[in-house]
Amino acid sequence: MRQQKAERLLQRLHSAKPARKQDREYQYWQEGVQAKLILNEAMMREKLDYIHANPVKRGYVKLPRHWSYSSAAN
Repeated sequence: MRQQKAERLLQRLHSAKPARKQDREYQYWQEGVQAKLILNEAMMREKLDYIHANPVKRGYVKLPRHWSYSSAAN
């Protein structure tokens, strides 16, 4: 059972790899995700607000601070 799950996961990761990527067999990270340099406090707040709002946008909670895995309550 465990071996089958591992094989299915590898198949999904293999199918997620764009055909043009010849340097790898699998794709784990989402295409286009890149680190961004945080230049100031305002930019940091903007990014935090965006992250905190994600569970609300998905309908998991009504307020960011209600998401148990969030730092929004801090």
